Amino acid sequence: MDSAPAHKAKTTQQWLRRHVPAFISPEDWPLASPDLNPRDYKLWAVLEHMACQKRHNNLGSLKRLLAKAAAERVRAAIAEWPERLKACAEAEGGHFEWHYYK
Repeated sequence: MDSAPAHKAKTTQQWLRRHVPAFISPEDWPLASPDLNPRDYKLWAVLEHMACQKRHNNLGSLKRLLAKAAAERVRAAIAEWPERLKACAEAEGGHFEWHYYK
């Protein structure tokens, strides 16, 4: 949730409360923390790292590698979310150190 108007709409909030047991209400969301944005902390840096590790002979090879890596990283980001959120709370919403290549 990135505080986009559609995410904070009352109908969206109602739906999330009914369908997502672990939903965190907007009042408890950290304010624009890049440490909690999975695209920033988990996806782009890792994909860039993986894409540059070896030379690809064609675009298809690169696309397959990135698709597989993206799926793995998204699953990992979801799995570590509670731990990352706890670290953010302990830092009182401030920056905290994290191992990006877990």
